[in-house]
Amino acid sequence: MFDSLLLPLPVSCGHAMRRKRGQETETLILTASNNEPDQQQPELSGNQILKKCKQCNVCGKSFKLNTELTIHMRTHTGEKPFLCVTCGKGFSQKCNLNSHMGTHTGEKPFACITCGKGFSEKNTLIRHIRTHTGEKPFSCKICGKCFRQRHILNTHMRVHTEERPFSCATCGKGFNQKANLNSHMRTHTGVKPFSCATCGKCFNQKIHLDNHVRIHTGEKPFSCETCGKCFREKHVLNTHMRTHTGEKPFSCETCGKCFREKRILNSHVRIHTGERPFICGTCGKCFGHKNSYTYHIRTHKRETFHPSYLS
Repeated sequence: MFDSLLLPLPVSCGHAMRRKRGQETETLILTASNNEPDQQQPELSGNQILKKCKQCNVCGKSFKLNTELTIHMRTHTGEKPFLCVTCGKGFSQKCNLNSHMGTHTGEKPFACITCGKGFSEKNTLIRHIRTHTGEKPFSCKICGKCFRQRHILNTHMRVHTEERPFSCATCGKGFNQKANLNSHMRTHTGVKPFSCATCGKCFNQKIHLDNHVRIHTGEKPFSCETCGKCFREKHVLNTHMRTHTGEKPFSCETCGKCFREKRILNSHVRIHTGERPFICGTCGKCFGHKNSYTYHIRTHKRETFHPSYLS
């Protein structure tokens, strides 16, 4: 009968006790605070007076409060009980709904004290501040690389686990990021939604458009810290840096020879495989290297415009 009553918890000797709330049972571990010398004290970490154990029956994660467990369970069930009355989008927590409402009202109550930029959510402001401080609190336990945001770390971890949870429904190819899958899908659909305002050329990825626009502006924002040379694209800078470091991360599985660039490795591998993917449309001759193919094409152009044809 007394199990259903919530009684004041006296200072005790450290024994575990139980009490019930409806269908849930809580384990209470009480720390002893009396000074009786002949009483053995339990070894508890910290200065906690009360420890509540509430465990998720799906993943085993523990929580102190019922509300925390309830919110956590929605990550498994997918439940989103808080709906936006404007667009209908659902959220698992009310605080996330409140932050979302700012996208409709335009309200941005959280401002960066460094640059003045405003944000509708406090968490977004916190992430933004790290662009000024350079703080990267989330580190990879395998390679030590650090990141500003946890979700970027989670994505990075798939590099080590080789997990590719996003697969193309057309060809089955897998990707470690949904954004990469979306970009890949355009290779099947042919959609190129990003167009250059200067020349009208279209691209299937925004990063390709950004790189292209620098052809018109002449901008080269990526500079080498060693020699000062500048580049339009970051990956070109990364390749250039290996000329200083001597790094050759791409190795041939057949002969072990190493290369600074993957494309050079791919070209080298054809020496072993005998593959010749570059075919001349005029005479049908095949080549294993693009440079050889390009040089050969010019021989046909010289034949076309040879002076003997003019006589």
